[in-house]
Amino acid sequence: MAVDLKLVKELRERTSAGMSDCKSALEESAGDMEKAVAIILKKGLAKSAKRAGAIASEGEVRAAVSADKHAATMVEVNIQTDFAARNDAFKAFVGDVLAVAEKTLAGADLAAQPLAGKTVAEAATDLTAKIGEKVAVRRWDAVAVPAGKHGVAHAYVHLGGKIGVILAIETETAEAASHAEVLKFADDTAMQIAAMAPTMLQRSDATADMVAKQKDLYEGQLREDPKPKPEAAWPKIIEGKLNKWYSESCLLEQESATAAAEGKPGTTIEALRAATAKAAGVSVTIARFVRFERGEGIEKKSDDFAAEVAKMAGG
Repeated sequence: MAVDLKLVKELRERTSAGMSDCKSALEESAGDMEKAVAIILKKGLAKSAKRAGAIASEGEVRAAVSADKHAATMVEVNIQTDFAARNDAFKAFVGDVLAVAEKTLAGADLAAQPLAGKTVAEAATDLTAKIGEKVAVRRWDAVAVPAGKHGVAHAYVHLGGKIGVILAIETETAEAASHAEVLKFADDTAMQIAAMAPTMLQRSDATADMVAKQKDLYEGQLREDPKPKPEAAWPKIIEGKLNKWYSESCLLEQESATAAAEGKPGTTIEALRAATAKAAGVSVTIARFVRFERGEGIEKKSDDFAAEVAKMAGG
């Protein structure tokens, strides 16, 4: 039977099997996609020929909060395709890696930690062989309420593991850590971080190099402007652009998406923090946050589907 190339492409994206194998599976299944997937899996073809050098940019970000709610841990484990990321063995492995990370000291190499009689790296290699796609434990981090302090840690995972956030909030008393307004602030702030991707907590976190880079960027933009402003006005323009950069990059200066949705546009996270502290009756501060977005910064391979079709056809 003639096989629709769109189906071949879809099957290839779902399984990472070769073009000819996908075409054969679809012919054998008379065009039934689910049956074709089963054929690929049964024949052990759902794998990359060069797994070790493959780019794994799919997978899952997963987080957990400690039993005492004083710490939160997050991991990103990658695999090549979204199809394989739904594999039960892969999902179980992510859980195992997170459990190891929760017991690992900050800054330690997670890949070298023990897992079921092997290292995490060795377990990832074994799973790569089993599933047929490269599995990579990419990164991990943790936040905690400062030692000897009171507070609460929180975790939020969005879009089924695409984006994860962990944060720690410090409170002046233990009672305030469980205050309803503090817990709401933690949850709302975590969602804010997930949606708006701040890179810093506050202005003081920006290094001199970061600020200088932004100023150079803005000056370059002014020089390239087809209708340039007078140079005497540049310092004020650059200062305005820098303030806008701070308002977008610093969590405390960002406009709260939750407050805006509640009919209070213009309310910053810092304003919500202050209101939360007032409601709790004690000081409330954000100690630290971490945001992971699955696959960010990983160069994804761009397959030339047309070239593969031509090659398969002998062109």
